[in-house]
Amino acid sequence: MKYLNWMPAEGTQILFVLFLSFLVGLEREEHRAPDDRFAFGGVRTFPLIGMIGYACALLSAGSLVLPATGFAVVGAFLLMSYRHNLGASGFAGVTTEMSGLATYLVGALIYRQSFWMATTLTVASVLLLELKVRLETLARRIDTTDVLTLAKFLLLAAVVLPLLPDASFGPFAINPFRTWLVVVAVSAVSYASYLCQRLARGRGGIVLAALLGGAYSSTVTTVVIARRSAEDDRPHLSSGATLMASGIMYLRLAALLALFNRGLLTRLGPAFLGLAALALGFGAFWSRRRESDAAAAAGNLEPRNPLELGTALLFALLFVAMLVATHLAIRFLGDAGVYSLAGIMGVTDVDPFILGLTQSAPALTPLPVAAAAILIAAASNNAIKGVYAYAWSSRRAGRESLAMLLALAALGLLPLVL
Repeated sequence: MKYLNWMPAEGTQILFVLFLSFLVGLEREEHRAPDDRFAFGGVRTFPLIGMIGYACALLSAGSLVLPATGFAVVGAFLLMSYRHNLGASGFAGVTTEMSGLATYLVGALIYRQSFWMATTLTVASVLLLELKVRLETLARRIDTTDVLTLAKFLLLAAVVLPLLPDASFGPFAINPFRTWLVVVAVSAVSYASYLCQRLARGRGGIVLAALLGGAYSSTVTTVVIARRSAEDDRPHLSSGATLMASGIMYLRLAALLALFNRGLLTRLGPAFLGLAALALGFGAFWSRRRESDAAAAAGNLEPRNPLELGTALLFALLFVAMLVATHLAIRFLGDAGVYSLAGIMGVTDVDPFILGLTQSAPALTPLPVAAAAILIAAASNNAIKGVYAYAWSSRRAGRESLAMLLALAALGLLPLVL
């Protein structure tokens, strides 16, 4: 801005105030109804409000009394405008008046050389005003449960996590911050999958639901698909979707290893990506066999809320329990004890056990032992999912799902012998 060096600093600031406040006024001017005899604010009023804010900040000499008084005076005029509109029409929005108050603050911020904040406030105001219809449509589509779910996630990630100490305690070196960070990471993956399912509800069919469901729990997704297949007898679609959900499980585990233990990712990443590609590719092929239009015809799986606070607390307790159990197994039973524990943990959710290994390796658990235990746990989980699918699916879909998941479990153990 060298070409403005001849102008005083206040002159440059005034031009900036006029420019930003003019943008807000222009947006309001464009949305004024043609037959509206009285509408507050436009391309002249908003620049004046911005200039008043700037002048009050300039004359205040560092005190907040004059800017606060000017804010109250402008607010009084805006209140008069709102009451006039309310009396004339019986209904009046308050967005124009609020944008007027924001424009006043823009002028004061520019005087204090908070240019980034002033620009951000202006851009946010223009976007909120311009996107009125879209935002109101979005608000009508969002259920109250979605708002509550977002609040729960923010509670886990932004309220609880910063309060926990990042230090190890006790003989098992339990770190509260890292423990809860694991909960937040798994919840983030689950929440992202849940949002995608909510947005895609009614589109994509059972295959898309299986892919998204596998991102937060392939076990739960397998059970839901199995029960659905008992009602909708589409064996190829159901078994193929079940296999794809387990393929997504390997991608989820690879992502968690990337976050918490790069050494384990180096050892297991290629195998996990290969298993995921095989399961997804063959599952997609099988789900379309003789039923190319079934995915579109099949009903969608109802997304399950993954962010119940009780579930998060239970996951944290399971994570700590698996961490302690792994330490005890290593100390008293050796490598065989860890492998046995891995096989048992596959019966339920493997995430707490696997994430516990990411925290103990290599300090307490050698990397080769931890990697082998993770492969065993994942394979065991695939095998038990096959049993679940066989128990709850239709007869043909159950047989196909069991065969595919047992094959995937066997392939998942190959890296142990290669």
